Amino acid sequence: MKELFEPLSVGNLELPNRLVMSPMTRSRAVRDGKVTELTAEYYTQRAGAGLIITEGTQPSVLGQGYIWTPGLHAGDQVEAWRAVTGAVHAEGGRIFAQLMHTGRVGHPYLYPDGALPLAPSPLASGEQLFTPDGMLDHPEPREMTRDDIAQAVQEFADAARNAIDAGFDGVELHGANGYLIHQFLTDGSNERTDSYGGTVENRIRFGVEVARAVADAIGAERLGFRISPGSTSNGVSESDTIELYTGLLAALAPLGPAYLHILELGDRGTTRKLRAAWPGALILNAHPTPESFPSTPEHGLEALREGVADAVAFGEMWLANPDLPVRIRAGGPYNAADPETFYGGDHRGYTDYPALTS
Repeated sequence: MKELFEPLSVGNLELPNRLVMSPMTRSRAVRDGKVTELTAEYYTQRAGAGLIITEGTQPSVLGQGYIWTPGLHAGDQVEAWRAVTGAVHAEGGRIFAQLMHTGRVGHPYLYPDGALPLAPSPLASGEQLFTPDGMLDHPEPREMTRDDIAQAVQEFADAARNAIDAGFDGVELHGANGYLIHQFLTDGSNERTDSYGGTVENRIRFGVEVARAVADAIGAERLGFRISPGSTSNGVSESDTIELYTGLLAALAPLGPAYLHILELGDRGTTRKLRAAWPGALILNAHPTPESFPSTPEHGLEALREGVADAVAFGEMWLANPDLPVRIRAGGPYNAADPETFYGGDHRGYTDYPALTS
């Protein structure tokens, strides 16, 4: 397992190991989008990661898609995050904020004025929002105008500046899992006939504009970009995965981002093609086969040795094992994650997973 513990340069950071903590929605923020002292404890416990990528954090009011998720668009949210980044840095950690605009994966329930969620096209996700009062169907979203698109790009850039002000080392743009950037990318959720729809060149335009705006705002060396080729999450679908993502990567590479982050979905062949197309650092959440969920240290080691990744990200392993590097070096044992406490609640299933004792 020694390859997992070799240092790696990512942007302007030197990672002490290649074990990255994946972004994982935990829904422990308070209603106004502020994180709490419990959040600081949670991430600080995991400061041994080469890099922590936070849960998806909304860059605007209409970017929110779930209850109890944090934001980076208001001053009190920024102030609350400072306690998190300060605590992680005090333990020698490195931490990026993931900026996640959920687009049509939202609901008027979440917004102060009951507004409709935004999307590239007026196509409902087919999914539902969990609320304490029951499940609510996602409505048909409002198709974004050119002004809406320009505003969303600006909101990402503003949230990135807020992230740096809050003490983050950088930001990751969530271009995966059926959220707004991904909704523009896929022909299954983007039926626009203007310059943001139709061809691959047009469908990647929004994501590239966001990446460029964020790079201009905070520096490309502080920018990561996450994709999930072939994903059908939240009702999206792709008919041209290889053409789509090779086109996207060709447009992103000249910006010089710190890294590309791929959520692999059981298709190592696609990962190999994208690795060949990407000249920079690549973080892989490795799932080489449909059966390889959740990802394990063995999957990560295989990806490093095959050369399809420079660093490897884990989700459930970090969720349940705050001292994951120690456990990997020891060969286990590993705590099992409790799905009943993944979302919402208190410290249980959040900060109470035990560390390994000798």
